[in-house]
Amino acid sequence: MSIISRNSPLPRYYQLKEIMREKIRGEEWKPGDLIPSERELSEQYGISRMTARQAITELVNEGLFYREQGRGTFVSRHRITQHLTQLTGFTQDMQARGQRASAHVLSARMWPADEKIAERLHIKSGDNVFRLHRLRIADGDPLALETSFIHFMGCERLLEEDLNAHSLYHLLDVKYGQPPLEADQELEAGLVGADEARLLKISVGSPVLYTRRTTYTERKQPIEYAASMYCGHKYTFYTHLQREHFVR
Repeated sequence: MSIISRNSPLPRYYQLKEIMREKIRGEEWKPGDLIPSERELSEQYGISRMTARQAITELVNEGLFYREQGRGTFVSRHRITQHLTQLTGFTQDMQARGQRASAHVLSARMWPADEKIAERLHIKSGDNVFRLHRLRIADGDPLALETSFIHFMGCERLLEEDLNAHSLYHLLDVKYGQPPLEADQELEAGLVGADEARLLKISVGSPVLYTRRTTYTERKQPIEYAASMYCGHKYTFYTHLQREHFVR
């Protein structure tokens, strides 16, 4: 399909979607390419801008395209897959895929735990924790926003660490003798707000994945509670499920 037929029973926005899919399958449009604007598509295919917008928006929601504020809509790169059966940090995830992980520390400070954080870390409300808010980056591409709350005896020493350059989990394990061993994690879909969209370089309202993770060290002792936001078009979470008992 290379033209939009006015006599087709298929809606015009759907025909345009299939045309754009074919351009990607045929590698006419490659990952990272800027696609034509709504105005350009409407002029090229003789459709309204609203029809072009609907087709683009649906492909954004499906993860085939992504939007960047002030720049336009792009063909999505291959998604990063995180296996939910293994406890890994962001740096380890990226290294396993041959990508260069980095971080931009937005804030690092000691913080009085509220009731929610205290409950997750098994401490008292008001106890001081190390709060780290970072933008996580792979090969220069912003992928996630991550806020970690860390508690162990002497956690204030983390204020002295260069967490732009070093893996938090590696430091906890090797330098502080607090190896992250297991975790409970929750996933939730949502839409990005204005402040987060600016940092992640995506459009307001773009789909994102929220995770909440409580990480434990030895003897099931909580060491970290982390709340993260991942770009929905760049990240996939994977798990393998197996039924324990089969009932005929």
